[in-house]
Amino acid sequence: MSLGSRAFIAVLVGVALGLTLTTAGRVMAPESPADTARDARLLHEVLERVRREYVDPIDDERLMEAAVRGMVADLDAHSQFLDADEFEDIRVGATGRYSGVGLEVSLQGRDVVVIAPFADSPAARAGIQPGDVIIAINERPVSGSELFETVQRMRGPAGSPVHLTVMRPDVTAPLEFRVERESLQIASVEGSLLAPGIGYARVSQFHEATAQELSRLLRNLERENLTPLAGLVLDLRNNPGGLLDAAADVADLFLDGGVIVRARGRTEDAAFELRAQRGSLVSETEILVLVNGASASAAEIVAGALQDHERARLLGTSTFGKGLVQTVMPLRDGQAIKLTTSRYYTPDGHYIQDRGITPDIVVRNGDADDDRQLARALATLGHRRLVQHTAL
Repeated sequence: MSLGSRAFIAVLVGVALGLTLTTAGRVMAPESPADTARDARLLHEVLERVRREYVDPIDDERLMEAAVRGMVADLDAHSQFLDADEFEDIRVGATGRYSGVGLEVSLQGRDVVVIAPFADSPAARAGIQPGDVIIAINERPVSGSELFETVQRMRGPAGSPVHLTVMRPDVTAPLEFRVERESLQIASVEGSLLAPGIGYARVSQFHEATAQELSRLLRNLERENLTPLAGLVLDLRNNPGGLLDAAADVADLFLDGGVIVRARGRTEDAAFELRAQRGSLVSETEILVLVNGASASAAEIVAGALQDHERARLLGTSTFGKGLVQTVMPLRDGQAIKLTTSRYYTPDGHYIQDRGITPDIVVRNGDADDDRQLARALATLGHRRLVQHTAL
């Protein structure tokens, strides 16, 4: 089942907008005309009271949006009303394509800090560096409480300029950069050879191009290695999720057949089963999948499928535990709702909501400079490769 067969923009299994399920969906009988009229009167009464008596004047459009936003958000921690800007951000996450300067930023305290510029991006070519603190955009100060707005202000039409002012550690005066926006593709996969015969691939999120990126990386690693890989570390740690179809496509790279994921919901579109079809890209390669408590949703679909089919062993700590699927449904005026529509299950029928997936090899990490999980994965794959080579 592909996204093209649905009347929705995207089916998401990301976790960025909520951490726990608060209420489960129920199948409810249709309301009678009397019930509908009663509900309409209640809504009208509340809107009128707020309109007349709230301490500050509030326009009807803002009031109605607040009512709709609250109604959807109260269903569970993952459903959400999206205004036009929020909907556009969802579409960027789904496609991995946007027009901007090419910076990954995060909020640290009240500072908007550059994690890293994307490779060969306008920001990288301009000289912006990891650790820089963005203090102004087009000479307008940046507020640490408005991270989403800051990201939106750095985006814009390709070819348009944006002026960034940053503070750099160990530099006393602000630095000024004039950056010209470009159309960019956010890479979701990176990797390298850890040792002869052992590859490493990190998947940071799941968007439309992720399976293609991963397939290309694996072929490049085998070309660099001169022979097929004996072992592969697939790193899904801190991966919050993304598109369900993208997760299924990634799992399909490693499976010869069988169920990848099953979903159950109230509508025909929400109850489905995705199966592997392509055949394994690295059929003779031993795979270890790194997971942790921030491996969620789409990452758990991949981990669960590979574990249930005994195609890979999981190493690390238990995953986050999000077994719900959200569908993004466009509304008028560029708005949308992101609504929980399904529960999903691993091939063996495990429902992981609030439970997560337990790894085959439990290894807790050290500090930021002590990646025990990766070291254990490399040692495990390297030992088995040595044993196999000796047996020959």
